[in-house]
Amino acid sequence: MKPRYQVSRAAVDLIKRFEGYRMKAAQLPDGRWTLGYGHTLTARAGASVSEQDAEALLLYDLITVAHTVNENVYTPLNQNQFDALVCFAFNIGAENFVRSDVLRRLNEGALLQAACEMEVWRKADFEGERIVVDALVRRRSAEKALFLTPPDGHWVAAPSSVLRPKIDHDAGRLVPSQTPAAIVTALTGDKAVALRADGSAAPALTVSGPSASEQAAAAVGARLEAILPDEATVASTPFQGLAAPSPSIHASPEPAADATPFQLTPEEPALESAAPPAPAEPSLFETARPAANGSLFNLGGFSTSGPVELEAQDVAFAHVQPHAFGGVSLLVCLGLLGLALFGGGILWNLSVAASEGVSLVKMFGWGASVIGMICFATAAYLLMRRLGDPDPHGED
Repeated sequence: MKPRYQVSRAAVDLIKRFEGYRMKAAQLPDGRWTLGYGHTLTARAGASVSEQDAEALLLYDLITVAHTVNENVYTPLNQNQFDALVCFAFNIGAENFVRSDVLRRLNEGALLQAACEMEVWRKADFEGERIVVDALVRRRSAEKALFLTPPDGHWVAAPSSVLRPKIDHDAGRLVPSQTPAAIVTALTGDKAVALRADGSAAPALTVSGPSASEQAAAAVGARLEAILPDEATVASTPFQGLAAPSPSIHASPEPAADATPFQLTPEEPALESAAPPAPAEPSLFETARPAANGSLFNLGGFSTSGPVELEAQDVAFAHVQPHAFGGVSLLVCLGLLGLALFGGGILWNLSVAASEGVSLVKMFGWGASVIGMICFATAAYLLMRRLGDPDPHGED
């Protein structure tokens, strides 16, 4: 069965030294009242207590704290370690002690690391900011010293001539980055307030330049502008098949409701009648052109023939020019492939005609014949459509 420890005089004296004695009750900033050596449970307005009664109230409060430490710590402790943990839990609160890394280290069996974790609890909210308080630094140091004190008073020798200390870079977070503030708490009066020891006010927080969040937002915005260019820049990009716009042609910053996205500047009205460039010779993979609505063969919005009729709203999407299926040479190849598949399927079935029944080999031959017939018919239709088009390049 796990042993249960009792609070010794060392813990009571340490708490009394750092809590301070308050004879008359004072109201805390959160509305509660405090009395004696940090007693808040039964304190009320107008109450007063002597030093002996204040110590009795302290012992009463330590019953709950000692119970919390006994119930949550599973590692064997000595009396000094238990007293230090009770002082620590009384200061930060039993709820915070249960959630702290100090308790986690203790239950892992890392007692020295648990003592170092005590020093992390050195900050308090004061005048709207969380600062390092010098009294808490000293209190943590005293509790740590008590925790590390051997119960028999026998210290292990660590002579400097044998073990010369070196700097520990892993313990950098134990050193506060800001100078601890000297805070004085008056133990008289009906209000429990804390003041700076030198009487100065809290330093004003000066903000120079944009904050970290604003800088991050600006960086993300700049990155998005680089990845996604402005619509005016996209629209003015020249592409194949259309005349490259003049530098003086630009999108209107505030177009009217019935206006197209592209408007000419008043300085150059003659550009409207500019002759389009001569089309290039058709290649094996002809550049596709937008097809009119209702076209029989419209592959993804592009057809293989017909005049080019680009609306103004289609210009913004003309960056990428997909290549449509429909070159003359490719159609001829498709037709020949269809004839080969059709003839090959027929010959295959004739060669295995002696076999009885419908076998898998016959089904393969008939499938090849059907696919070849479809390819040949499609190629013939498209080729006749291409040859019958009087204007294969879409010129008026």
